[in-house]
Amino acid sequence: MQERELRHLIEDVRRGALPRRSFIQQMVGLGLTAPMASMMLMHAGIAQAQTAIPYKPTKRGGGGALKVLWWQGATLLNPHFASGTKDQEGSRIFYEPLAAWDADGNLVPVLAAEVPSRENGSLAADGRSVTWKLKRGVTWHDGKPFTADDVVFNWEYCRDPASSTVNIATYRDIKVDKVDSHTVKITFNKPTPFWAEAFVGTVGMILPRHLFADYAGAKSREAPTNLKPVGTGPYKFVDFKPGDIVRGEINNNYHIANRPHFDSFEMKGGGDAVSAARAVLQTGEYDFAWNLQVEDEILKRLEAGGKGRAFITAGGNIEFIQLNPTDPNTEIDGERSHASTKHPAFTDPAVRQAMGLLVDRQGIQDFIYGRTGVATANFLNNPPRYKSPNTKFEFNVEKANQVLEAAGWKRGAGGVREKGNVKLKFLYQTSINAPRQKTQQIVKQAAQKAGIDLELKSVTGSVFFSTDFANPDTYPKFYADIQMYTTTMTMPDPQVFMEQYASWEVATKANKWAGRNISRWKNDEYDKTFRAAQGELDPVKRAAMFIRLNDLVINDGHIVPVVYRPRVAGVATKLSAPLSGWDNDMWALPHWYREA
Repeated sequence: MQERELRHLIEDVRRGALPRRSFIQQMVGLGLTAPMASMMLMHAGIAQAQTAIPYKPTKRGGGGALKVLWWQGATLLNPHFASGTKDQEGSRIFYEPLAAWDADGNLVPVLAAEVPSRENGSLAADGRSVTWKLKRGVTWHDGKPFTADDVVFNWEYCRDPASSTVNIATYRDIKVDKVDSHTVKITFNKPTPFWAEAFVGTVGMILPRHLFADYAGAKSREAPTNLKPVGTGPYKFVDFKPGDIVRGEINNNYHIANRPHFDSFEMKGGGDAVSAARAVLQTGEYDFAWNLQVEDEILKRLEAGGKGRAFITAGGNIEFIQLNPTDPNTEIDGERSHASTKHPAFTDPAVRQAMGLLVDRQGIQDFIYGRTGVATANFLNNPPRYKSPNTKFEFNVEKANQVLEAAGWKRGAGGVREKGNVKLKFLYQTSINAPRQKTQQIVKQAAQKAGIDLELKSVTGSVFFSTDFANPDTYPKFYADIQMYTTTMTMPDPQVFMEQYASWEVATKANKWAGRNISRWKNDEYDKTFRAAQGELDPVKRAAMFIRLNDLVINDGHIVPVVYRPRVAGVATKLSAPLSGWDNDMWALPHWYREA
Protein backbone atom coordinates (compact mmCIF):
# COMPACT_ATOMS: atom_id res chain seq x y z
CA MET A 1 0.00 0.00 0.00
CA GLN A 2 1.32 3.43 -0.93
CA GLU A 3 1.82 6.19 1.62
CA ARG A 4 -0.92 8.36 0.06
CA GLU A 5 -3.47 5.51 0.19
CA LEU A 6 -2.66 4.89 3.84
CA ARG A 7 -3.20 8.54 4.73
CA HIS A 8 -6.54 8.54 2.91
CA LEU A 9 -7.69 5.48 4.85
CA ILE A 10 -6.74 7.09 8.16
CA GLU A 11 -8.67 10.22 7.22
CA ASP A 12 -11.66 8.06 6.24
CA VAL A 13 -11.64 6.61 9.76
CA ARG A 14 -11.46 10.11 11.22
CA ARG A 15 -14.46 11.26 9.15
CA GLY A 16 -16.46 8.16 10.03
CA ALA A 17 -16.52 6.95 6.41
CA LEU A 18 -14.52 3.82 7.32
CA PRO A 19 -15.18 1.85 10.51
CA ARG A 20 -12.20 1.51 12.80
CA ARG A 21 -12.53 -2.28 12.76
CA SER A 22 -12.47 -2.35 8.93
CA PHE A 23 -9.28 -0.27 8.88
CA ILE A 24 -7.60 -2.65 11.32
CA GLN A 25 -8.72 -5.68 9.30
CA GLN A 26 -7.23 -4.15 6.13
CA MET A 27 -3.94 -3.48 7.89
CA VAL A 28 -3.81 -7.01 9.29
CA GLY A 29 -4.39 -8.27 5.75
CA LEU A 30 -1.28 -6.36 4.70
CA GLY A 31 0.83 -8.05 7.37
CA LEU A 32 0.48 -5.60 10.26
CA THR A 33 -0.74 -6.57 13.71
CA ALA A 34 -3.83 -5.12 15.36
CA PRO A 35 -1.61 -3.22 17.87
CA MET A 36 0.30 -1.58 15.01
CA ALA A 37 -2.91 -0.55 13.25
CA SER A 38 -4.30 0.85 16.51
CA MET A 39 -1.05 2.75 17.10
CA MET A 40 -1.26 4.35 13.64
CA LEU A 41 -4.74 5.65 14.47
CA MET A 42 -3.58 6.83 17.89
CA HIS A 43 -0.72 8.80 16.31
CA ALA A 44 -3.32 10.42 14.07
CA GLY A 45 -5.32 11.50 17.12
CA ILE A 46 -8.28 9.20 16.47
CA ALA A 47 -10.13 7.92 19.54
CA GLN A 48 -9.21 4.38 20.50
CA ALA A 49 -11.59 1.48 20.84
CA GLN A 50 -13.03 0.93 24.30
CA THR A 51 -11.50 -2.17 25.81
CA ALA A 52 -13.94 -4.53 27.49
CA ILE A 53 -12.05 -6.56 30.07
CA PRO A 54 -13.88 -9.79 30.92
CA TYR A 55 -15.03 -9.92 34.54
CA LYS A 56 -17.79 -12.02 36.13
CA PRO A 57 -17.77 -11.40 39.92
CA THR A 58 -20.60 -9.18 41.14
CA LYS A 59 -18.99 -8.05 44.38
CA ARG A 60 -15.64 -6.95 45.77
CA GLY A 61 -13.66 -9.66 47.54
CA GLY A 62 -14.61 -13.20 48.35
CA GLY A 63 -12.03 -14.80 46.09
CA GLY A 64 -9.60 -15.85 48.81
CA ALA A 65 -5.86 -15.60 48.28
CA LEU A 66 -4.21 -14.97 44.91
CA LYS A 67 -0.75 -16.58 44.89
CA VAL A 68 1.72 -15.79 42.14
CA LEU A 69 5.34 -16.79 41.51
CA TRP A 70 8.02 -14.40 40.31
CA TRP A 71 11.09 -16.61 40.35
CA GLN A 72 13.20 -13.44 40.16
CA GLY A 73 11.89 -11.80 43.33
CA ALA A 74 11.32 -8.05 43.52
CA THR A 75 14.09 -6.17 45.33
CA LEU A 76 12.47 -2.71 45.52
CA LEU A 77 8.98 -1.24 45.18
CA ASN A 78 9.55 2.21 43.71
CA PRO A 79 8.69 1.96 39.98
CA HIS A 80 10.96 4.85 39.03
CA PHE A 81 14.03 2.99 40.29
CA ALA A 82 12.98 -0.31 38.72
CA SER A 83 15.49 -1.11 35.99
CA GLY A 84 14.32 -4.74 35.88
CA THR A 85 10.92 -6.21 35.05
CA LYS A 86 10.59 -7.97 38.41
CA ASP A 87 10.65 -4.64 40.28
CA GLN A 88 8.30 -2.98 37.79
CA GLU A 89 5.84 -5.84 38.31
CA GLY A 90 6.14 -5.70 42.10
CA SER A 91 5.48 -1.96 42.04
CA ARG A 92 2.44 -2.36 39.77
CA ILE A 93 0.58 -4.25 42.52
CA PHE A 94 0.30 -0.98 44.45
CA TYR A 95 0.92 1.87 42.00
CA GLU A 96 -1.07 2.74 38.89
CA PRO A 97 -0.56 4.87 35.76
CA LEU A 98 -3.05 7.14 34.06
CA ALA A 99 -3.57 4.47 31.39
CA ALA A 100 -2.38 0.99 30.44
CA TRP A 101 -1.87 -0.95 27.18
CA ASP A 102 -4.10 -3.90 26.31
CA ALA A 103 -3.14 -6.86 24.10
CA ASP A 104 -4.30 -5.03 20.94
CA GLY A 105 -2.24 -1.93 21.69
CA ASN A 106 -5.19 0.14 22.86
CA LEU A 107 -4.93 2.54 25.77
CA VAL A 108 -7.13 1.65 28.72
CA PRO A 109 -7.89 4.41 31.28
CA VAL A 110 -6.81 3.62 34.83
CA LEU A 111 -6.37 6.83 36.83
CA ALA A 112 -7.49 8.86 33.82
CA ALA A 113 -11.17 9.58 33.27
CA GLU A 114 -10.80 9.02 29.52
CA VAL A 115 -8.18 8.48 26.81
CA PRO A 116 -7.18 11.73 25.04
CA SER A 117 -8.16 12.17 21.39
CA ARG A 118 -8.88 14.91 18.87
CA GLU A 119 -12.60 14.11 19.22
CA ASN A 120 -12.72 14.96 22.93
CA GLY A 121 -10.54 18.02 22.43
CA SER A 122 -7.65 16.85 24.59
CA LEU A 123 -5.08 16.18 21.87
CA ALA A 124 -3.60 19.10 19.95
CA ALA A 125 -3.70 18.79 16.16
CA ASP A 126 -0.08 19.97 15.91
CA GLY A 127 1.14 17.18 18.21
CA ARG A 128 2.57 19.62 20.75
CA SER A 129 0.32 18.99 23.73
CA VAL A 130 -2.05 16.52 25.34
CA THR A 131 -4.49 17.10 28.18
CA TRP A 132 -5.37 14.35 30.63
CA LYS A 133 -8.55 14.46 32.70
CA LEU A 134 -8.14 12.54 35.94
CA LYS A 135 -10.63 10.19 37.51
CA ARG A 136 -12.38 11.75 40.51
CA GLY A 137 -12.95 10.05 43.84
CA VAL A 138 -9.66 8.12 43.81
CA THR A 139 -7.80 7.92 47.11
CA TRP A 140 -4.38 6.74 48.13
CA HIS A 141 -4.22 3.75 50.45
CA ASP A 142 -3.88 6.10 53.45
CA GLY A 143 -7.12 7.90 52.50
CA LYS A 144 -5.59 11.06 51.01
CA PRO A 145 -7.14 12.18 47.69
CA PHE A 146 -5.38 11.61 44.36
CA THR A 147 -5.21 14.91 42.42
CA ALA A 148 -3.38 16.73 39.67
CA ASP A 149 -0.77 17.79 42.23
CA ASP A 150 0.40 14.18 42.42
CA VAL A 151 0.82 13.98 38.65
CA VAL A 152 2.80 17.23 38.46
CA PHE A 153 4.99 16.10 41.35
CA ASN A 154 5.85 12.84 39.58
CA TRP A 155 7.02 14.84 36.56
CA GLU A 156 9.24 17.00 38.77
CA TYR A 157 10.53 13.95 40.66
CA CYS A 158 11.41 11.91 37.57
CA ARG A 159 13.01 14.71 35.57
CA ASP A 160 15.36 15.76 38.38
CA PRO A 161 18.82 14.31 37.63
CA ALA A 162 19.51 14.14 41.37
CA SER A 163 16.67 11.63 41.77
CA SER A 164 18.46 9.26 39.35
CA THR A 165 15.26 7.63 38.13
CA VAL A 166 15.32 5.11 35.29
CA ASN A 167 12.50 7.06 33.62
CA ILE A 168 14.22 10.44 33.39
CA ALA A 169 14.23 10.36 29.57
CA THR A 170 10.43 10.12 29.51
CA TYR A 171 9.95 13.24 31.63
CA ARG A 172 13.04 15.38 31.06
CA ASP A 173 11.96 17.22 27.90
CA ILE A 174 8.27 17.81 28.60
CA LYS A 175 6.39 20.38 30.67
CA VAL A 176 3.45 19.42 32.89
CA ASP A 177 0.97 22.01 34.17
CA LYS A 178 -1.97 21.68 36.52
CA VAL A 179 -5.11 22.96 34.79
CA ASP A 180 -7.41 22.28 37.72
CA SER A 181 -7.62 19.79 40.58
CA HIS A 182 -8.24 16.88 38.19
CA THR A 183 -6.73 18.00 34.88
CA VAL A 184 -3.10 18.20 33.70
CA LYS A 185 -1.64 19.41 30.44
CA ILE A 186 1.58 18.01 28.97
CA THR A 187 3.41 20.30 26.55
CA PHE A 188 6.10 18.90 24.23
CA ASN A 189 9.01 20.89 22.85
CA LYS A 190 8.27 19.64 19.32
CA PRO A 191 5.49 17.76 17.48
CA THR A 192 5.28 14.39 19.23
CA PRO A 193 3.46 11.48 17.59
CA PHE A 194 3.92 9.16 20.58
CA TRP A 195 2.24 11.38 23.16
CA ALA A 196 1.12 8.41 25.31
CA GLU A 197 4.45 7.81 27.04
CA ALA A 198 4.53 9.96 30.18
CA PHE A 199 2.27 8.65 32.96
CA VAL A 200 1.35 5.57 30.89
CA GLY A 201 2.11 1.89 31.42
CA THR A 202 5.40 0.73 32.91
CA VAL A 203 6.99 4.20 32.97
CA GLY A 204 3.83 5.90 34.20
CA MET A 205 3.14 4.60 37.70
CA ILE A 206 2.33 7.53 39.99
CA LEU A 207 3.72 8.06 43.49
CA PRO A 208 1.89 10.07 46.21
CA ARG A 209 3.24 13.61 46.50
CA HIS A 210 2.48 13.87 50.21
CA LEU A 211 4.79 10.94 51.03
CA PHE A 212 7.63 11.56 48.55
CA ALA A 213 7.92 15.36 48.40
CA ASP A 214 10.42 15.41 51.26
CA TYR A 215 12.53 12.75 49.52
CA ALA A 216 12.95 14.15 46.04
CA GLY A 217 16.29 14.80 44.40
CA ALA A 218 19.40 13.65 46.24
CA LYS A 219 17.31 12.15 49.08
CA SER A 220 15.21 10.01 46.73
CA ARG A 221 16.73 6.71 47.83
CA GLU A 222 16.08 7.43 51.51
CA ALA A 223 12.27 7.44 51.34
CA PRO A 224 10.74 4.83 53.68
CA THR A 225 7.94 4.40 51.16
CA ASN A 226 10.44 2.99 48.63
CA LEU A 227 9.97 -0.30 50.50
CA LYS A 228 6.49 0.25 51.98
CA PRO A 229 4.37 1.52 49.08
CA VAL A 230 1.21 3.58 49.48
CA GLY A 231 -0.54 3.61 46.13
CA THR A 232 -3.98 3.70 44.53
CA GLY A 233 -4.00 0.07 43.39
CA PRO A 234 -6.33 -2.85 44.18
CA TYR A 235 -4.17 -4.15 47.03
CA LYS A 236 -2.70 -2.38 50.05
CA PHE A 237 0.79 -3.11 51.29
CA VAL A 238 1.24 -5.68 54.08
CA ASP A 239 4.79 -7.02 53.92
CA PHE A 240 7.92 -7.04 51.76
CA LYS A 241 11.10 -9.08 52.05
CA PRO A 242 13.36 -8.12 49.12
CA GLY A 243 14.03 -11.01 46.80
CA ASP A 244 11.54 -13.20 48.65
CA ILE A 245 7.95 -12.09 49.23
CA VAL A 246 5.50 -9.25 48.60
CA ARG A 247 2.13 -9.36 50.37
CA GLY A 248 -0.95 -7.23 49.98
CA GLU A 249 -4.51 -7.13 51.26
CA ILE A 250 -7.69 -6.04 49.52
CA ASN A 251 -8.21 -2.31 49.09
CA ASN A 252 -11.85 -1.93 50.08
CA ASN A 253 -11.86 1.65 48.81
CA TYR A 254 -10.59 0.76 45.34
CA HIS A 255 -11.91 3.12 42.68
CA ILE A 256 -13.43 0.46 40.38
CA ALA A 257 -16.68 -1.14 41.53
CA ASN A 258 -16.66 -4.84 42.49
CA ARG A 259 -12.86 -5.04 42.17
CA PRO A 260 -10.67 -6.74 43.16
CA HIS A 261 -11.99 -10.28 43.44
CA PHE A 262 -9.23 -11.64 45.68
CA ASP A 263 -9.00 -10.89 49.40
CA SER A 264 -5.22 -11.03 49.55
CA PHE A 265 -2.24 -11.10 47.24
CA GLU A 266 1.07 -12.91 47.58
CA MET A 267 3.99 -12.59 45.16
CA LYS A 268 6.61 -15.22 45.98
CA GLY A 269 10.14 -14.74 44.67
CA GLY A 270 13.14 -17.01 44.33
CA GLY A 271 13.64 -20.48 42.97
CA ASP A 272 13.84 -21.02 39.23
CA ALA A 273 11.60 -20.93 36.18
CA VAL A 274 11.11 -24.70 36.00
CA SER A 275 9.97 -25.01 39.62
CA ALA A 276 7.65 -22.03 39.09
CA ALA A 277 6.15 -23.68 36.02
CA ARG A 278 5.68 -26.94 37.92
CA ALA A 279 3.93 -25.19 40.82
CA VAL A 280 1.25 -23.83 38.48
CA LEU A 281 1.00 -26.27 35.58
CA GLN A 282 1.50 -29.57 37.36
CA THR A 283 0.80 -29.30 41.10
CA GLY A 284 -1.56 -26.31 41.18
CA GLU A 285 0.06 -24.84 44.32
CA TYR A 286 0.10 -21.37 42.77
CA ASP A 287 -2.26 -19.49 40.47
CA PHE A 288 0.22 -17.76 38.19
CA ALA A 289 3.91 -17.93 37.25
CA TRP A 290 5.76 -15.15 35.44
CA ASN A 291 8.31 -15.31 32.63
CA LEU A 292 8.59 -19.05 32.09
CA GLN A 293 11.94 -19.12 30.34
CA VAL A 294 11.80 -22.90 30.27
CA GLU A 295 12.62 -25.36 27.53
CA ASP A 296 9.47 -25.93 25.53
CA GLU A 297 9.72 -29.70 25.85
CA ILE A 298 9.52 -29.35 29.64
CA LEU A 299 6.58 -26.94 29.44
CA LYS A 300 4.60 -29.39 27.33
CA ARG A 301 5.21 -32.21 29.83
CA LEU A 302 4.12 -30.01 32.73
CA GLU A 303 0.96 -28.88 30.92
CA ALA A 304 -0.06 -32.53 30.74
CA GLY A 305 -0.62 -32.32 34.51
CA GLY A 306 -3.87 -30.51 33.75
CA LYS A 307 -3.64 -27.87 36.49
CA GLY A 308 -2.76 -24.99 34.20
CA ARG A 309 -1.56 -23.88 30.79
CA ALA A 310 1.37 -22.02 29.27
CA PHE A 311 -0.09 -18.71 28.11
CA ILE A 312 1.94 -17.30 25.19
CA THR A 313 1.43 -13.62 24.39
CA ALA A 314 2.89 -11.76 21.41
CA GLY A 315 5.04 -8.74 22.27
CA GLY A 316 8.45 -7.32 21.45
CA ASN A 317 10.84 -8.92 23.97
CA ILE A 318 14.28 -9.98 22.76
CA GLU A 319 16.91 -12.30 24.24
CA PHE A 320 20.21 -10.88 23.06
CA ILE A 321 23.96 -10.76 23.59
CA GLN A 322 25.95 -7.59 24.26
CA LEU A 323 29.62 -7.29 23.30
CA ASN A 324 31.04 -4.63 25.58
CA PRO A 325 32.36 -1.57 23.68
CA THR A 326 34.15 -0.45 26.87
CA ASP A 327 36.90 -2.00 28.97
CA PRO A 328 35.49 -3.90 31.97
CA ASN A 329 38.97 -4.38 33.45
CA THR A 330 40.06 -0.75 33.62
CA GLU A 331 38.77 1.39 36.47
CA ILE A 332 38.29 5.15 36.23
CA ASP A 333 37.08 7.06 39.29
CA GLY A 334 35.75 3.89 40.87
CA GLU A 335 33.93 2.76 37.74
CA ARG A 336 34.75 -0.10 35.38
CA SER A 337 33.30 -0.29 31.88
CA HIS A 338 33.66 3.49 31.85
CA ALA A 339 32.20 5.12 28.74
CA SER A 340 35.55 6.78 27.94
CA THR A 341 37.39 3.44 27.62
CA LYS A 342 37.60 1.08 24.65
CA HIS A 343 37.43 -2.69 24.72
CA PRO A 344 40.81 -4.14 23.67
CA ALA A 345 39.27 -6.77 21.35
CA PHE A 346 35.75 -5.69 20.45
CA THR A 347 37.01 -2.43 18.94
CA ASP A 348 37.98 -4.68 16.01
CA PRO A 349 34.93 -5.19 13.74
CA ALA A 350 36.32 -8.57 12.70
CA VAL A 351 36.04 -9.90 16.26
CA ARG A 352 32.46 -8.65 16.52
CA GLN A 353 31.60 -10.21 13.15
CA ALA A 354 33.11 -13.51 14.20
CA MET A 355 31.14 -13.55 17.45
CA GLY A 356 27.93 -12.99 15.50
CA LEU A 357 28.76 -15.97 13.28
CA LEU A 358 29.28 -18.20 16.33
CA VAL A 359 25.75 -17.89 17.74
CA ASP A 360 23.60 -20.78 16.47
CA ARG A 361 20.28 -18.96 16.69
CA GLN A 362 18.27 -21.51 14.73
CA GLY A 363 19.63 -24.33 16.87
CA ILE A 364 18.81 -22.41 20.04
CA GLN A 365 15.23 -21.95 18.80
CA ASP A 366 14.82 -25.56 17.72
CA PHE A 367 16.36 -27.33 20.70
CA ILE A 368 15.66 -24.93 23.59
CA TYR A 369 12.87 -22.43 23.03
CA GLY A 370 10.52 -24.07 20.53
CA ARG A 371 7.24 -22.10 20.42
CA THR A 372 8.56 -19.68 23.06
CA GLY A 373 11.44 -18.18 21.05
CA VAL A 374 11.99 -17.27 17.38
CA ALA A 375 15.48 -16.97 15.92
CA THR A 376 16.03 -13.44 14.65
CA ALA A 377 18.58 -11.06 13.19
CA ASN A 378 16.74 -7.99 14.49
CA PHE A 379 16.66 -6.24 17.84
CA LEU A 380 13.29 -4.64 17.01
CA ASN A 381 10.92 -7.42 15.92
CA ASN A 382 7.39 -6.27 16.62
CA PRO A 383 5.02 -4.73 15.56
CA PRO A 384 5.83 -6.10 12.07
CA ARG A 385 5.78 -2.69 10.39
CA TYR A 386 8.96 -1.84 12.28
CA LYS A 387 10.78 -5.11 11.56
CA SER A 388 13.75 -4.61 9.26
CA PRO A 389 13.92 -6.67 6.03
CA ASN A 390 17.57 -5.70 5.61
CA THR A 391 19.25 -8.02 8.10
CA LYS A 392 20.02 -11.72 8.23
CA PHE A 393 21.81 -14.11 10.55
CA GLU A 394 24.27 -16.89 9.78
CA PHE A 395 25.89 -19.61 11.87
CA ASN A 396 29.25 -20.46 10.30
CA VAL A 397 32.26 -21.49 12.39
CA GLU A 398 34.54 -21.82 9.38
CA LYS A 399 33.71 -18.32 8.18
CA ALA A 400 34.40 -16.97 11.68
CA ASN A 401 37.86 -18.59 11.51
CA GLN A 402 38.51 -17.01 8.13
CA VAL A 403 37.42 -13.56 9.31
CA LEU A 404 39.69 -13.69 12.36
CA GLU A 405 42.64 -15.08 10.41
CA ALA A 406 42.34 -12.34 7.78
CA ALA A 407 42.26 -9.70 10.53
CA GLY A 408 45.56 -10.92 11.97
CA TRP A 409 44.27 -12.86 14.99
CA LYS A 410 46.57 -15.90 15.14
CA ARG A 411 46.27 -19.01 17.28
CA GLY A 412 48.62 -19.08 20.23
CA ALA A 413 48.98 -21.23 23.35
CA GLY A 414 46.04 -23.59 23.81
CA GLY A 415 44.66 -22.62 20.40
CA VAL A 416 43.42 -19.24 21.64
CA ARG A 417 43.79 -16.49 19.08
CA GLU A 418 45.76 -13.35 19.91
CA LYS A 419 47.13 -10.21 18.34
CA GLY A 420 49.77 -8.08 20.02
CA ASN A 421 49.16 -8.39 23.75
CA VAL A 422 45.44 -9.07 23.39
CA LYS A 423 43.99 -12.57 23.65
CA LEU A 424 40.49 -13.55 22.64
CA LYS A 425 39.55 -14.66 26.16
CA PHE A 426 36.24 -13.25 27.36
CA LEU A 427 34.04 -13.37 30.45
CA TYR A 428 30.45 -14.17 29.33
CA GLN A 429 27.80 -13.57 32.00
CA THR A 430 24.06 -13.98 32.32
CA SER A 431 21.46 -14.82 34.96
CA ILE A 432 20.80 -18.34 36.21
CA ASN A 433 18.21 -20.37 34.33
CA ALA A 434 18.52 -23.49 32.20
CA PRO A 435 17.87 -22.02 28.71
CA ARG A 436 20.49 -19.31 29.31
CA GLN A 437 23.12 -21.73 30.59
CA LYS A 438 22.45 -24.04 27.62
CA THR A 439 22.72 -21.08 25.24
CA GLN A 440 26.05 -20.15 26.86
CA GLN A 441 27.33 -23.69 26.30
CA ILE A 442 26.27 -23.67 22.64
CA VAL A 443 28.10 -20.38 22.03
CA LYS A 444 31.15 -21.50 24.02
CA GLN A 445 31.55 -24.70 22.01
CA ALA A 446 31.35 -22.86 18.70
CA ALA A 447 33.71 -20.11 19.91
CA GLN A 448 36.28 -22.69 21.01
CA LYS A 449 36.39 -24.06 17.45
CA ALA A 450 37.21 -20.54 16.24
CA GLY A 451 39.99 -19.95 18.77
CA ILE A 452 37.97 -17.89 21.25
CA ASP A 453 37.99 -18.87 24.93
CA LEU A 454 34.80 -18.01 26.85
CA GLU A 455 34.66 -18.14 30.65
CA LEU A 456 31.01 -18.66 31.59
CA LYS A 457 29.50 -16.89 34.57
CA SER A 458 25.93 -17.21 35.85
CA VAL A 459 24.48 -14.88 38.47
CA THR A 460 21.35 -15.32 40.58
CA GLY A 461 18.54 -13.38 38.88
CA SER A 462 17.67 -11.34 41.97
CA VAL A 463 21.28 -10.09 42.02
CA PHE A 464 21.89 -9.75 38.28
CA PHE A 465 18.77 -7.63 37.79
CA SER A 466 19.02 -5.63 41.01
CA THR A 467 19.95 -1.96 41.47
CA ASP A 468 22.41 -2.60 44.29
CA PHE A 469 25.16 0.00 43.83
CA ALA A 470 27.69 -2.01 45.82
CA ASN A 471 27.29 -5.25 43.86
CA PRO A 472 29.63 -5.69 40.87
CA ASP A 473 27.47 -8.46 39.37
CA THR A 474 24.45 -6.38 38.33
CA TYR A 475 23.76 -6.17 34.61
CA PRO A 476 23.66 -2.32 34.47
CA LYS A 477 27.30 -2.27 35.61
CA PHE A 478 28.29 -4.70 32.83
CA TYR A 479 31.60 -5.65 34.42
CA ALA A 480 32.13 -8.42 31.86
CA ASP A 481 33.16 -8.70 28.21
CA ILE A 482 29.89 -10.27 27.12
CA GLN A 483 26.48 -10.51 28.73
CA MET A 484 23.07 -11.87 27.77
CA TYR A 485 19.54 -11.23 28.97
CA THR A 486 16.05 -10.31 27.74
CA THR A 487 14.99 -6.71 27.37
CA THR A 488 11.26 -6.11 27.39
CA MET A 489 9.21 -3.92 25.08
CA THR A 490 6.38 -2.66 27.24
CA MET A 491 4.59 -0.44 24.72
CA PRO A 492 3.32 -1.10 21.17
CA ASP A 493 5.31 1.93 19.99
CA PRO A 494 9.09 1.34 19.75
CA GLN A 495 10.23 4.79 20.90
CA VAL A 496 10.95 3.95 24.54
CA PHE A 497 12.31 0.52 23.59
CA MET A 498 14.86 1.93 21.13
CA GLU A 499 15.95 4.77 23.38
CA GLN A 500 18.17 2.25 25.16
CA TYR A 501 20.85 2.88 22.50
CA ALA A 502 20.78 6.68 22.73
CA SER A 503 24.07 8.15 23.94
CA TRP A 504 22.41 10.26 26.64
CA GLU A 505 21.06 7.06 28.24
CA VAL A 506 24.44 5.41 28.97
CA ALA A 507 24.51 3.81 32.44
CA THR A 508 27.23 5.40 34.57
CA LYS A 509 28.30 5.82 38.16
CA ALA A 510 27.14 9.45 37.94
CA ASN A 511 23.53 8.40 37.26
CA LYS A 512 23.79 5.47 39.70
CA TRP A 513 23.76 3.08 36.73
CA ALA A 514 20.11 3.99 36.13
CA GLY A 515 20.68 4.95 32.48
CA ARG A 516 18.87 2.62 30.10
CA ASN A 517 21.81 2.25 27.69
CA ILE A 518 23.36 -0.75 29.46
CA SER A 519 25.47 -1.67 26.43
CA ARG A 520 27.35 1.69 26.39
CA TRP A 521 27.08 1.62 22.59
CA LYS A 522 27.03 5.10 21.04
CA ASN A 523 26.57 6.33 17.49
CA ASP A 524 26.02 9.89 16.23
CA GLU A 525 23.77 8.88 13.34
CA TYR A 526 21.66 6.84 15.73
CA ASP A 527 21.18 9.82 18.05
CA LYS A 528 20.24 12.09 15.16
CA THR A 529 17.78 9.60 13.65
CA PHE A 530 16.19 8.88 17.01
CA ARG A 531 15.61 12.58 17.66
CA ALA A 532 14.02 12.91 14.23
CA ALA A 533 11.74 9.91 14.84
CA GLN A 534 10.54 11.44 18.10
CA GLY A 535 9.07 14.36 16.17
CA GLU A 536 7.97 12.69 12.91
CA LEU A 537 4.18 12.78 12.62
CA ASP A 538 4.03 10.78 9.38
CA PRO A 539 3.63 7.11 10.44
CA VAL A 540 5.23 5.75 7.24
CA LYS A 541 8.36 7.90 7.52
CA ARG A 542 8.57 7.22 11.24
CA ALA A 543 8.48 3.44 10.71
CA ALA A 544 11.36 3.77 8.22
CA MET A 545 13.38 5.67 10.83
CA PHE A 546 12.97 2.91 13.41
CA ILE A 547 14.02 0.30 10.85
CA ARG A 548 17.13 2.40 10.24
CA LEU A 549 17.81 2.55 13.99
CA ASN A 550 17.59 -1.24 14.22
CA ASP A 551 19.97 -1.62 11.28
CA LEU A 552 22.54 0.76 12.76
CA VAL A 553 22.65 -1.29 15.96
CA ILE A 554 22.75 -4.68 14.24
CA ASN A 555 25.26 -3.81 11.53
CA ASP A 556 27.78 -2.46 14.03
CA GLY A 557 27.96 -5.90 15.67
CA HIS A 558 28.09 -5.02 19.37
CA ILE A 559 24.52 -6.34 19.71
CA VAL A 560 23.76 -9.94 18.70
CA PRO A 561 20.05 -10.88 18.82
CA VAL A 562 19.40 -14.51 19.78
CA VAL A 563 15.64 -15.12 19.85
CA TYR A 564 12.56 -12.93 19.81
CA ARG A 565 10.62 -14.03 22.90
CA PRO A 566 6.83 -13.96 23.10
CA ARG A 567 5.85 -13.71 26.76
CA VAL A 568 5.18 -17.02 28.46
CA ALA A 569 3.26 -17.28 31.73
CA GLY A 570 1.85 -20.19 33.66
CA VAL A 571 -1.86 -19.67 34.35
CA ALA A 572 -4.03 -21.91 36.53
CA THR A 573 -6.94 -23.53 34.69
CA LYS A 574 -9.64 -21.55 36.52
CA LEU A 575 -7.82 -18.22 36.67
CA SER A 576 -8.92 -15.42 34.37
CA ALA A 577 -5.92 -13.10 34.01
CA PRO A 578 -6.01 -10.70 31.02
CA LEU A 579 -2.42 -10.40 29.75
CA SER A 580 -0.80 -8.04 27.29
CA GLY A 581 2.50 -8.19 25.46
CA TRP A 582 2.69 -4.39 25.60
CA ASP A 583 2.56 -3.75 29.34
CA ASN A 584 3.38 -5.49 32.64
CA ASP A 585 1.69 -8.79 33.44
CA MET A 586 0.07 -6.89 36.33
CA TRP A 587 -1.49 -4.29 33.99
CA ALA A 588 -5.06 -5.56 34.59
CA LEU A 589 -4.61 -7.03 38.08
CA PRO A 590 -7.86 -5.50 39.43
CA HIS A 591 -9.76 -7.58 36.87
CA TRP A 592 -8.24 -10.98 37.69
CA TYR A 593 -10.67 -13.52 39.08
CA ARG A 594 -11.04 -17.25 39.66
CA GLU A 595 -13.87 -19.16 38.01
CA ALA A 596 -16.19 -20.95 40.42
